[in-house]
Amino acid sequence: MRHIVIACAFAILCAPAFPQKRQPTVAQPTQFEIGLRTFFDFGPPFNFYELFLVRPSANGTSVERITLTPAADECFTPAKVETASGSLSDSVGTLLGSTNPCAIPEKALRRELKRCKHCMVFSGADAVMEVQCGTQTRLIRSDILEKYWFDRTAKVPQNTSWMMGLLDRLVRAAGPGVMDKQVFATPEGDSPAPMYLDTTALSNLGAGKYDPLFKGAPDKPSDLYRASQNQPPVPSVRLASSVPLVRELFVPPEYPRLARAAHVDGAVVFSIEIGADGSATNLAFKSGHPLLLGAVKGIVSSWRFPKDAANQQVQATIEFALNCPKRSDKP
Repeated sequence: MRHIVIACAFAILCAPAFPQKRQPTVAQPTQFEIGLRTFFDFGPPFNFYELFLVRPSANGTSVERITLTPAADECFTPAKVETASGSLSDSVGTLLGSTNPCAIPEKALRRELKRCKHCMVFSGADAVMEVQCGTQTRLIRSDILEKYWFDRTAKVPQNTSWMMGLLDRLVRAAGPGVMDKQVFATPEGDSPAPMYLDTTALSNLGAGKYDPLFKGAPDKPSDLYRASQNQPPVPSVRLASSVPLVRELFVPPEYPRLARAAHVDGAVVFSIEIGADGSATNLAFKSGHPLLLGAVKGIVSSWRFPKDAANQQVQATIEFALNCPKRSDKP
């Protein structure tokens, strides 16, 4: 017993000579990227991809956002790339708050991802942060469920809640994002969206630098970027025939947007009579899709012929062509 007491006393007296090993302090990162895939159970498109590049700046933090939208329809809504930028007065460290992403235990992240492993998920988002932690590049993932967006009583995991708050600030800095897009795609203009980012960021995107942030997603950002460079075919409208008189100057009608969305094309065959003043009267359709008739009626009503052609009847055909590959019923 005496020996035990002496040993304990010795350990207490010598304790300062053998200090406990302290956990090293993990430095706060100075920049990071976040890949965010937002998915819905309605569409197309069903997936939207956003890339946030967060960097320190002279006045705080700069935020660059690249949004990639898959093709809803290769005919009139091809893959699209949009860019936006903004800034925050806070430093990167202040933006991250009390959470250092380099110090989040992997075990805690895995535990959060398993919380709803077998849940039925229809809409939501996958967020992956890439951050440099010393010599190690780390990917930190959070699964954001639909109920986390709309149910205030939902118990959001700690790190997922932190990620959602961080994303909210980035979205507000860069301007309206995916949640502000229209529900269903409609035919758009032929001009591509302007690019405001530097060529390095876009080159890295096309080279696949950010693909690991979207591992397991239906699309690769690099593929979407390359697909966005291909402009969709331009629909055309032409006067195929006009007998016995031909309009010297044919101004084609605008291709109806609803007809484009429904993939409607083809010929509209009609007849008109030339009035005493040379105007087109008594328009009668012989064939043609109903979605195309209104455009033909609008343009033919403005036709004028020489007055000496009065009382003649003209048979005409106007052809609408989408110039798109025909959709296949095969999956």
